[in-house]
Amino acid sequence: MTSTASPEHHHLSPRRHRHHRRLALTGSIIGAVIVALDGTVLTVAQPTLQRDLHASFVQVQWTSTGYLIAVASLLVFAGRLGDRYGHQQVFALGILGFGAASAGIGLAPGVDWVIGLRIAQGIFGALLQPATLGMLRATYPPDRLGMPIALRTSAIGLAAAAGPVIGGALTAHLGWRAVFFLNVAPALVIGVLALLVRIPTPRGGATPTRLDLPGAGLLAVALVCLVHTLVGIPDTGWTVGTALGFLAMTAAGIAFVRHERRTADPLLPPDVLGSPTVAAALAILLAASASLFGTLFIGTYFLQNVLALDPFQSALRVLPLAVMMVLSAPASAVLQRRYGPRRTTATAMTLLPLGVLLLSLPSFLPGLGRSSTPATTVAISGGFLLLGAGFGTVMVTATAVIVRHASAAHAGVAGGLQQTAMNIGPTLGVAMATMLVSLGAATGATLLVLAAVAAIGAPLAAGLPGRGER
Repeated sequence: MTSTASPEHHHLSPRRHRHHRRLALTGSIIGAVIVALDGTVLTVAQPTLQRDLHASFVQVQWTSTGYLIAVASLLVFAGRLGDRYGHQQVFALGILGFGAASAGIGLAPGVDWVIGLRIAQGIFGALLQPATLGMLRATYPPDRLGMPIALRTSAIGLAAAAGPVIGGALTAHLGWRAVFFLNVAPALVIGVLALLVRIPTPRGGATPTRLDLPGAGLLAVALVCLVHTLVGIPDTGWTVGTALGFLAMTAAGIAFVRHERRTADPLLPPDVLGSPTVAAALAILLAASASLFGTLFIGTYFLQNVLALDPFQSALRVLPLAVMMVLSAPASAVLQRRYGPRRTTATAMTLLPLGVLLLSLPSFLPGLGRSSTPATTVAISGGFLLLGAGFGTVMVTATAVIVRHASAAHAGVAGGLQQTAMNIGPTLGVAMATMLVSLGAATGATLLVLAAVAAIGAPLAAGLPGRGER
């Protein structure tokens, strides 16, 4: 591990240290919130966008799919750019580009322009997201990262909860274009500040002699194949094209690993690629996010199609999830310092399957599954409460482990891996839930499988550091 301070910082007063950390934290939170808010408000605006632009359903889906493919395939390489050229500079480019693309979408004359600009937005989002973690790693000592990451996670949870409300209000009164203009002003302000106000950061070591462009290309191909295939499963099911997509992903992944082992300047440094601790934390995030978003997909279907609740009533049942995410994040930072990441994460990964199992009860008990009775409401709201508490905690502890375990010189790559897991996990969970339903599995059985996916994370927590360990 690198030291918690560097000679570059020794001449700074404690007050300047605090000032720089607050600036880095503010930028990190605003950047993460802009991305989270953009995704949630878009979902609400898509039906109106489709009508106004006379777009097909497939075209509207590509406004989300194109963004997801672009961002997921470039996150790790974008993190590497931050490690080499500076996280603050890459953050400024990412957030300004993200805001400019948002403005362009708000002015787009047709759906093809929207799709193209959403892909551009994904590229800038890939630059932005790892940098929000890289800036924190560069300005905070490793043992003080828990609370900044917790505050960032709480802000993401709050944005996810507020997004549908804000998006619905803007779309209803000002039209779908207002949803995209929402990001422009804060992105412009924080981007200009990031360019003008330099935050001194410790140097994490020698920079690589060159960027690993072949490795970045191979990883991008593997991730594009994976994400595109997973996104297509809900519409097409398991087809020959699906199998070919996974085959291409596997071939590109194998080629990437072989290349990384042989090149002098790998995209994924050995202390990151070969770290059991980082691998365990990434697997936990993948399992937790897949279980959560798969459950949300099935749960929303059950609430609206089985219990016949309208969208607002359904949102009220899900509200405990967002509330507990916001509250559990700062609490988990305290628990992590007291009990260590291992025990904190293991406990949180126990709450996740318990929450999914509680949500499955109405499917197995006829008295609960026929209508929205008080007992049904308690089971559903209680299940989402446990999911929020578990997921909010896991987000903080696993992310802190990934960012802390990597050296400051590789913080961007670590942040890129964390963001990649957080982008692929939800896609995997929804694809898994859709596949099970298409194969005839009942709601309860599908939720049991998703609970099993979450339960995998509990034993994986054994690979995380204990109290006082790094």
